[in-house]
Amino acid sequence: MKYLSIALISLLFFSCKETTSRVGQKTTVEVNAKFDAGEVIQGEIINAKFTIKNTGDYPLIIAAATPSCSCTVPSYTDEPIAPGETGEILAQVTTDKATGVINKTVTLVANTEVPMAPLVITAIVKRK
Repeated sequence: MKYLSIALISLLFFSCKETTSRVGQKTTVEVNAKFDAGEVIQGEIINAKFTIKNTGDYPLIIAAATPSCSCTVPSYTDEPIAPGETGEILAQVTTDKATGVINKTVTLVANTEVPMAPLVITAIVKRK
């Protein structure tokens, strides 16, 4: 029994592979954080697109993109963005209940030096 325990512990110890952890690997990005849709007619859907470039040394991992209200729906890639590569964050804003100047925000959470960054969508919504 003693030898079996030693054999199992040895097998477990020598079969473990070293893995690299992404925890703590901060990177840097370039992103134009403002999307101006200009004038839109009430009821139109605004399709905002933000291009984000990984300018750092580690893969960019987007953890979340949280909208400021239910009329804004963001989407983004689940895959890491390699250093030097670009990705997109998309946001659809419905304007059926809005008029006048609107400012909608999508807060991006990622493994960047500053982990949270606001992306702002602005427009002037005119009545039908």
